[in-house]
Amino acid sequence: MTFQNTISFLSEDIFFDFEHKNDIQSWIQEAISKEGKTMGEITYVFCSDNYLHKINLEHLQHDTFTDIITFNYCVDDIISCDIFISNDRVNENSETFKTTFQNELNRVIIHGILHLVGYDDKSDSDKEVMRSKEDFYLSLLSI
Repeated sequence: MTFQNTISFLSEDIFFDFEHKNDIQSWIQEAISKEGKTMGEITYVFCSDNYLHKINLEHLQHDTFTDIITFNYCVDDIISCDIFISNDRVNENSETFKTTFQNELNRVIIHGILHLVGYDDKSDSDKEVMRSKEDFYLSLLSI
């Protein structure tokens, strides 16, 4: 199996002009490398709440809105995936957490990667570690 070592940014059912693509791509690759993994093929798809809700119902049988769904295609230490992000949910969360849309989006972007490299957020202690890792990687991003 051959992996292309690429990060793509797409949108479905919304118009989204994703800024700072090159900086974000380098940052994701740096995070994967720091976690001792290799980048494979990663696709981010930005979409609406309704679009992601349909995916949540069809693939996970969850009748809820969410900010992110990650489809894991990793093989060994090669990180490959499709990550769907609801811009509606990110926007609402940015207001709830009193941060910018861009900061919340970056947090969600790295959150998906952290799951793929082995971090979880099911227990309170896991959530603390995940938040700490998100904060660490956000501190490395200069945009």
